[in-house]
Amino acid sequence: MNQGNRKGRRGQNDIFTYRRIRRAIGYLGLLLPVILVILSLFRFFDTSLQPSISDYYYTNFREILTGTLSAVGVFLIRYKGHDNESFFKNDQLLTNIAGIMALGVALIPVNPAPGQEKLYTLIPYDLYWLGWLHYGFAAGLFGIFALLALNVFTIGQEQNEEIPVSRLNENHIYRFCGIGIIVCMLLVPVSEKFKLFENSTLVLEAVMLFLFGAAWLIKGRALGDEGKLGEKLYREHNNKNTEEAVEN
Repeated sequence: MNQGNRKGRRGQNDIFTYRRIRRAIGYLGLLLPVILVILSLFRFFDTSLQPSISDYYYTNFREILTGTLSAVGVFLIRYKGHDNESFFKNDQLLTNIAGIMALGVALIPVNPAPGQEKLYTLIPYDLYWLGWLHYGFAAGLFGIFALLALNVFTIGQEQNEEIPVSRLNENHIYRFCGIGIIVCMLLVPVSEKFKLFENSTLVLEAVMLFLFGAAWLIKGRALGDEGKLGEKLYREHNNKNTEEAVEN
């Protein structure tokens, strides 16, 4: 095997590794609210629906919450994105910051409801402002998720200009997800203040995680990229020849 073939296979393996990590991040984001809500419906677990995903920290599902967020954080930190001179398009820097934010959300819990006892993880002090720090990490995390979808994922790869842009084009999906996350972020405090509907914060957080997960799964090509699907999503004919694929 010559050196060119070895480099080609190494580059192909790198692409597949990036895609697997993207899929893992996407699946974790999608499954977290689904698992928490489904388990809450079973009386066996003696845990009702919580006001928000963060409030599950004070239930017997705490390990699911913190474990999933920690896994997302580690994946994001280990994910080697592409450098860019612009901070707002720097894949590697933004994912590293998002990973730290995810770990912050997991390790610094929201303040307990009245009558609940404070449970500690990282910082063993009952300081009220730590609960607000939790919200700060969460806002930063979702904000970066939106930024990645809008500014980084839309950079895309080299596309076949002969294939027309479909309504299902990946960039349209990324923009929809990014804008959706921002809208939900703005609606959370509004819904808390005016009580727009029951479990509004939980629903909006779940929607944000769904949008985040969907963007990462599309970027990770979880649905495949061959045939008509590849043409509509990625403007590619058949991506079997991955050695020639140029990916960002």
